[in-house]
Amino acid sequence: MTPGSIPKRVAEYRQKYRAEHLGPRYSGRAHFAFTSLASLGVIFLALARLETVRAGEWLTVPTILLLGNVVEYLGHRGPMHHRSKGLGLLFRRHTEQHHRFFTQEAMSYESSGDVKVVLFPPVLLLFFLGAVAAPVGVLTFLLSTRNVGWLFVASSVGYYLSYEWLHFSHHLPAEHPVARLRLLRWLRQHHQAHHDPSKMTRWNFNITFPLGDWWCRTRWRPERAEDARGAGREAG
Repeated sequence: MTPGSIPKRVAEYRQKYRAEHLGPRYSGRAHFAFTSLASLGVIFLALARLETVRAGEWLTVPTILLLGNVVEYLGHRGPMHHRSKGLGLLFRRHTEQHHRFFTQEAMSYESSGDVKVVLFPPVLLLFFLGAVAAPVGVLTFLLSTRNVGWLFVASSVGYYLSYEWLHFSHHLPAEHPVARLRLLRWLRQHHQAHHDPSKMTRWNFNITFPLGDWWCRTRWRPERAEDARGAGREAG
């Protein structure tokens, strides 16, 4: 995307955000590398601890992936787009910053520093590992088997990483080879519709795979917009 194709209001906000939030020591490449390598390291460590996994224990993986999709959907539809007590940082970072930095007309980042507006802060990964994956994993060890515990850790961290990687791909330049892959192009279009201010609080809340949007009927399609307008005219 060329600078001239970015709406003026978006270009002005991007300049303001960079001046206020990007320190001279920030590196988007280091941010991406830390998120990727730390997550992959935990996943490989967990998988290396598995011993003769039984068929029933493998069910942990799809269960956690489905649960992760539900958490992603509810978190995005809820506190990331609606102010909630104690979770104001999520709303501010997502709705007030991310959605102003990226709009449906300007989805691509322009420099490596813009990665800060796409990925979660590194500290959130450390919090997730220390406050969620580790204690719940230990609880799973105690209530089930060691294999189930390690599969929980690998699956939950794997879902976190897939969220980060897919969200990152949605904001790659459209001509990037990864962004041009058929599945990723479709997922990007799904996310791009969500970045329309008129749709962001009602439609397309899944960033990975739109299972939650499909189940809750919040996946935007043009015909649904027509239905909503028709219902409004009838009510009037």
